[in-house]
Amino acid sequence: MGLFSKKIGIDLGTANTLVFVPGKGIVLNEPSVVAISELDNKILAIGAEAKEMVGRTPESIIAYRPMKDGVIADYRVTEAMLRYFITKALGRWSFVKPDVMVSVPAGITSTERRAVIEAALRAGARSAYVVKEPILAAIGAGIPIHESCGHMIVDIGGGTTDVAVISLGGIVAANSVKCAGNKIDQAIADYIKKQFNLAIGDKTAELVKMHIGAAIPLEEELTMTIKGRDFVQGLPRTAQISTNEIVKAIDKELKQMIKAIKDVLQETPPELASDIIDNGIIMTGGTSQLRNFTDLVYRRTGVKARIADDPLYCVVKGTGIALDHLDVYKKAVISKR
Repeated sequence: MGLFSKKIGIDLGTANTLVFVPGKGIVLNEPSVVAISELDNKILAIGAEAKEMVGRTPESIIAYRPMKDGVIADYRVTEAMLRYFITKALGRWSFVKPDVMVSVPAGITSTERRAVIEAALRAGARSAYVVKEPILAAIGAGIPIHESCGHMIVDIGGGTTDVAVISLGGIVAANSVKCAGNKIDQAIADYIKKQFNLAIGDKTAELVKMHIGAAIPLEEELTMTIKGRDFVQGLPRTAQISTNEIVKAIDKELKQMIKAIKDVLQETPPELASDIIDNGIIMTGGTSQLRNFTDLVYRRTGVKARIADDPLYCVVKGTGIALDHLDVYKKAVISKR
């Protein structure tokens, strides 16, 4: 690595993309959204600017999420998005091509993995590395992944729930389900539509989840006033909603995530299973911050769970650490120069 080689770690998420520069920390955290004009298929805005346009645009502009369920759905748009994020992160250093590490879901196919590497190289990377998300989340959460000891990590983001048991720097058992934060928001919106005849947008649903949502019913409920459009009259209207209604609304989604965890526990070798009982389950990702989620995991699996420090940033921090110690983590890294 020359003196001028720059390194960048990218957590390319369904909902948000974070960029990490070693020595500087997280330099960028923007929504994975691209606004495209329908008429000439031109890209108008990327990231935060594009998200502002969601649901508030004239018909001819579509806000597009190129990452569907954690994988690249649209190659050209993803490449443009990566280029934008890389350039923005480097600023005036952009004449030096960076080494880029991108996180990918554990369940990714080799074709999808190649697509990520190609997109990064075409977006201006000197070399591109991809690492599976659970491994990065574990590194970022401070788990010593090289020991011959089993650790379970559950990373719940916007598009996917990734569950993995890691030992000796590799993934022993893993599972990825396409049910996470976005599906929870969707379930909340559907419930409010059914119960209150009220139409709310994605943003409102997400706010409801963050303000009053929980994974198990609370004795002291939180309440919130929601504003939306009445389905019958078509006019704006408000309604009151409380925590335990949300718990009921997202029951199916929570069950799916718990099942993903159980499935991995069931295929974990007995030696490692006993390690997991000792070490507990580490939870990362934005959705792991849902109230009492760790309690629900404990109730359903009998294994203690805890949330990592800075759950939102574990994966991107992991990219930073792995970039600084590529030699140590070479087993987990797939690279392409």
